[in-house]
Amino acid sequence: MRRIPAVVTTCAATLAFLVPAGLAAAAPASPASPASPAEQSYTVVPYENVKVRQLPTQDSAYLATLTAGQSYTAYCWTHGQTITDHGYTNDIWIGFADGFSSAVYFKGDQYANLPASAQC
Repeated sequence: MRRIPAVVTTCAATLAFLVPAGLAAAAPASPASPASPAEQSYTVVPYENVKVRQLPTQDSAYLATLTAGQSYTAYCWTHGQTITDHGYTNDIWIGFADGFSSAVYFKGDQYANLPASAQC
């Protein structure tokens, strides 16, 4: 099971959220990132701007905002706080290098098209 760190330790890690997935190769790897080169990653696209939180709950510390329509690299999904918005209800949160966003705001199925095996 892959664990996501609860604390962002560098500005570079926070800024990594702002780099669309297609540009991720040009960005230097963050030393705080738990993702290893062999770890599977997935592309997700939010259908509206969505906040990235430190933990899978809307009351957790805010880290960044993902822009609607842009592609981002995700690593896993986990169960967290249940969110209801735009007629959708879900307790699935998408895991990024240093935080989480509710799957309610992503295109695709209830897991933002991540496979069932990608659980954090």
